[in-house]
This record gives sequence, structure tokens and C-alpha cells, in this order.
Amino acid sequence: MPNSATPTHCPYCALQCGMNLTPLQDGGVAVVERPDFPVNKGALCGKGRTAPAVLASSVRLTSPLVRSGGELVPATWDEALDRIAEGLARTRTEHGPDACGVFGGGGLTNEKAYSLGKFARIVLGTSQIDYNGRFCMSSAAAAGMKAFGLDRGLPFPLEDIPKTGCVILVGSNLAETMPPSLRFFNELKENGGTLIVIDPRRTKTAEQADLHLMPRPGTDLALALGLLHLVVAEGRVDEEYVQERTVGWEDARAAAMAHWPEHVERITGVPVPQLREAVRMFCEPENAMVLTARGPEQQSKGTDTVGAWINLCLATGRAGRPLSGYGCLTGQGNGQGGREHGQKADQLPGYRKLDDPAARRHVAEVWGVDPDSLPGPGRSAYELLDALGSDIKSLLLMGSNPVVSAPRAAHIEERIKSLDFLAVCDVVLSETAALADVVLPVTQWAEETGTTTNLEGRVLLRRRAITAPEGVRSDLEVMHELAARLGGENGLEKGFPTDPEEVFEELRRASAGGPADYSGITYRRLAEENGVFWPCPAPTAPDTATADTEDCEDASLDASTGADDPAQDDESTGYETAGDGTAGGGTTGGGTTGDAMHPGTPRLFLDRFATPDGRARFVPVSHRALAEEPDDEYPVLLTTGRVVAQYQSGAQTRRVDELNAAAPGPFVELHPRLAARLGAAEGDPVAVVSRRGRAVAPARITTGIRPDTVFMPFHWPGEGRANTLTNPALDPTSRMPEFKACAVRVEAVKS
Repeated sequence: MPNSATPTHCPYCALQCGMNLTPLQDGGVAVVERPDFPVNKGALCGKGRTAPAVLASSVRLTSPLVRSGGELVPATWDEALDRIAEGLARTRTEHGPDACGVFGGGGLTNEKAYSLGKFARIVLGTSQIDYNGRFCMSSAAAAGMKAFGLDRGLPFPLEDIPKTGCVILVGSNLAETMPPSLRFFNELKENGGTLIVIDPRRTKTAEQADLHLMPRPGTDLALALGLLHLVVAEGRVDEEYVQERTVGWEDARAAAMAHWPEHVERITGVPVPQLREAVRMFCEPENAMVLTARGPEQQSKGTDTVGAWINLCLATGRAGRPLSGYGCLTGQGNGQGGREHGQKADQLPGYRKLDDPAARRHVAEVWGVDPDSLPGPGRSAYELLDALGSDIKSLLLMGSNPVVSAPRAAHIEERIKSLDFLAVCDVVLSETAALADVVLPVTQWAEETGTTTNLEGRVLLRRRAITAPEGVRSDLEVMHELAARLGGENGLEKGFPTDPEEVFEELRRASAGGPADYSGITYRRLAEENGVFWPCPAPTAPDTATADTEDCEDASLDASTGADDPAQDDESTGYETAGDGTAGGGTTGGGTTGDAMHPGTPRLFLDRFATPDGRARFVPVSHRALAEEPDDEYPVLLTTGRVVAQYQSGAQTRRVDELNAAAPGPFVELHPRLAARLGAAEGDPVAVVSRRGRAVAPARITTGIRPDTVFMPFHWPGEGRANTLTNPALDPTSRMPEFKACAVRVEAVKS
């Protein structure tokens, strides 16, 4: 690797692919392969390869903007920060602290997410904070907590996938959403394993499957229950495992037995022979996995749906065993770490619960405040956005674009417009930022150092490769300056360092002893070991250990090979600890002295689950209808998703020429039978209408979708905005909106 190359990670999805950045003569950087990182081994999708394009000054914001005479005009940093402080202070004085809202993002680093949660609770004193990661994997998180007592997207590293016998992939088009991960599934098949894909569309991922099931959108819960019914009926339950490692089986079994195959076929549209074949393929190998993504999770019954898939794993002995288990494919770049450290409405750093007195005492001590001063849990993401302009008068928003990404987006856009005051921190002028009173230009991935946590629970170090343009500051600097302005004589800004490593050292202390314990992780370890899997407790308390505060720019860039000892089971936690650097961090590297460092935890639950008695919980669930079923007026189901060349709300990727050439705009995917009824040809504009609004986009006609379903990608604003249509009906546990299925009608657009 050239001496000038900086090892870092892609700014987009939760794979957090490794890449090297080399400087260019014009001051920019070029992406080159980084084959030493085990997740992608140098492979990148088009978004990762073109990520430096958004660093260009011609693309991104380089000056603060303030609203004057109805327009956003350039301003100085002091003027912009003063305006934000005045707006938030005025709201707090006139309406109370909970009238100030804070909305974060799953792309923020751990340091930013941690600081944002702290800022909301001790500077603003508000309970009203949540983030767009609520829209990502909150249903899977809630189900994982119920079943296992702990939520981490994947409880095993991606490298285990090729070694298992069968994978059921539910509601994921990873060939387009995270292309470098497809190699693990190709290797699975090369090794003799099988892949079952469950999706109402024949996606590029489904084309790779040995068996593709195409259920009606919103019926994944019935499908999982039908498979469990067959497991019982065919005598495939692992009775010894169920007795030794679980509780609650009888109730879950009874619920599944009410979903016999023919009944499930009528609900889902999946033929009984395919159900039986799926059970055979899943149960015959010694090891198997179920992986879910947004398809089953973004439903008003998403928690129960994921719970049903977990029940299938538990009944067949496929959880907490090597090369088996349930996992969630997190979507956003730091969707995992982003919720672990405090920007979620009900959580404190370390994945502690905000309403737990012991958790409040621990974090309050780290923050130097009275535990009673910390506000309680606030509204979830959609509920917070829905309250804008009524209960919530001012909003500070970082790293999110809800005008495009929120369900019932036209309504949310109106709520945002009704605010007394809106401040946005972003790298580009997103559709939401364009509505703000103040917009602050902030640094992005290649211009700052910080940590993220990928879908495996692997904590990673992103490293600064270039200097940001003049006029751009980091989110950490923003919070420091606002704390100084809002804290009066209290010196609150001292609690908001601008150095990310200093923030991480405090995060280590705050997370110590919590479910997501990062206290044994340091910047130097992350640089030397290619990431460390949490939980990773410190051998001694972080404040008494010799923490490595050497600037990460000087830390070794070579991945440690770790110790030669085989992996060991830590019986006190039930987590397998790593025995080599590639699996989860070795036993060498800087960070603490004295006792041997904890090597990190690549594989969870091999000895016991994270419940009081160490047993997993079956949760009995039953199928129920969508919040909005089709009827005579709205006879078709809409489902939404991503395309390979765009990302999330498209705020950044829509500014990259190469990506726009590959995916220039929205479309409506529909079956030829539906197109014929409409008289629509390929490329003709069609309107999709729901009870919430109307979207228009060109028709894309394919036999790869069910005749009763249409699909739209959600990356674009304007007339083709898919989330104008989506239903904000919420899961009662996770508060996840039902993005993935709503009733619509489709109309030909007359010229």
C-alpha cells in the first residue's frame, strides 16, 4: 500500500466496505482497493467507487446559509450559530424544553450520535430526540431483544455465511443494496449450500436463489408461521435444544399450528409444495441461517414478523450454535452504532434503557449531571415528525432528509414548514435543508475521523484523508459552539469536545457495563485489528486503564494477526471471544495495560443468551392483516425499495453524474397483466394513487413482480416521490412505519 494511502471505509451502507484513499493533485482523493478488509476484500459497488465526487466544492455546501427575505443567503459561522442558539433558546423559554426537537441520522459516526444524544438531554433538556434509523431495523431490534435479550444486527461475522448449509433471505435485495456482500452467498452455493429468497419481486438477488418464494406483500408473518407448522408436523423440531436452551415453546407451537399450509397458501399466494420444499432445504443441513431485511421489518407488524422467523430458528435449533442463527441485515452505514449510543428516543449510551434508574445513574455520572435532570423517553421518529409545528416548535436536524424519506412525506413536509424554527446540518442542500432557517455545512466521511459499527457489530475506524474546504466545520464543532451559546455561565461546551477521539474515550466510559460495551475498544486497536466486535469490555475501568490517546494518524495501519490461541467461550457472558485478528480482534495491540485485553465478540450466544436465565424466548405470534388492505377503490399493493445506483433519499448520490446515468429517476414496476388493463406501454407515465397522495413515474413492465403488486424506488423527490404514498401506520412495539405495503390504484396518465 502506498505511504500516501489512507485506509478508511465507504460512507454508504452498513457493510462499511474498506477502501484506501490516495491524494490527487487537485486536492481531491481517488478510491483504490483495500483487500485487507475482510468484509469486501477490495470489492466496491458504484456508490463506493464514486463517493469522492460528493467531496467536490461544486457539489456540496461550503458556507453557512441563513434565511433572509424568504431566501437562503450566505452568512458567517458566528451569525449562523447565533441564529440557531437564539431560535432554540426562544422556543425553550416560551414553550418549555420539550418544544425543542432533535432528529439525527444513521449515517452519523458513533461520536456524533453520542454527542447529539447528550446535547439534546443536557443542553436542551428535551426528551424529543430520535433518528432515521428508526426506519431501518427497529422491528428486528425489538424482536431480537424479546427473544435473545440483546440486539446486534448479525450475531456472527459475514464470513460464517459461506460455511452454513442453507440461508433463508427474507425481504432483501442485497445484490443491489449491498453488492459486495453477494460474494458470501455465491461462496455458500459453491460450497454446496442453498439459498432461499423470499420477495414479491424477482430481483437480481432472487435470480441467484435455489428457491424463490413470492409472497403477497405484508404476509411474511403468515409465511414464517406456515413453515413452522410444517416443521412441527413433519417432526423436524429439535426437541433437545428446545428443552435445554429455550422457554415458551408450547404457546408458540400452538400459535403456529393455527397456520396450516393450505391456509397460508391462501394468505400468501405461495404454493404448498414450495412451502414444503423450503422446510426440507432449511432443516436437512446440520447448520442454517435466517436473515431478514426491510421487507418483513417495515410493517406495522414487523416485530411479530421477525419474531416468527426467530421462532423458526429456535424450534430447529438454529440459534446460538456455530454457523447457524438469526440475523438482520442492517441498512444504513451506522444504523447499528447510531442507536446504541443515545440518539434514539428511549436509549442511553451502551444500549442502556433511558427509563432504567441504574442506567441513568451510570451515564449521569459520566456526564457530571444529576440523574433526575435527564428527561425520560420521547417520541419515536415518525411521531416526532408528526408533532412538528404543534407540540414541537423548533427542530435541530443532522444527517437526515425526511422530506423524501419519511412515510406520508407530503404531510411531513407540511409539518416541517409549520415549524417556528428549523436548523439543518448537512453536506449538501437536501430537500429538507432547503426549507430551513439556518443550514450549516459540515464535514463528511473523508474529511473527518470517527468510528462506525457495521452490520456485524464490528466497530471500525474511519480516518481523515483530506482537509475540508474552508467554511466547513464538523458536527462536533457545531455542538460545542451551540453548547457554549446555550449553556450560559455553566461552561457546558467543555462536555462537548471537538476531537473525535476524546469523544470516543468518554463514550467508552459511558458504555462500560452496558449491553453494547465499547470500553475495551480504542482507536489504536481499531487501526491495528481491522475493527473490533462488541461487546468488548475493558479489563480495568477505562478511567484507570492506560488509554491510548496517541493520534490515530500515527497508529499502525497493519491489521494485527492476533494471538494463536483458539477461540474460547466466556461462560460469564455467553459470548464467544475471538482468537484471531480477522475474526474479531486479536489479543495484541494498544489501548490498555495490565490484564489481557478482551479480544471482542464476533459470535454471540454460543454458551447462553443474554437473558436472566440464559435461555432464548419463544414469543407466540399470529398473522394479522395489513393496516391498509386493498379494496375496490385501491385494489393494488405498493411496495418500495432501493436501486443499486442510488442510496436512501438520494441527497448525495443524485449529485453524482455516473450514478444518475445508471439510475436517472423514479419508475413504477408493474406486471404485464396490470399494464395491459391500463393500456400502458414500457416508459409511459403512470400514476400511483394512495389515500395520502399521488406519484407519477414511467412504467417499467416485467414478469418479475406479482400481478397484484407494484414497486417504486424511494430515492427521488417531486412528482415521483414514492413516500408520498406510503402508510405511517406504526408497529406497536418498534414504532416502525409500514413502508413496505399500502393499498393503491394505478392509472394511465393521459398526455
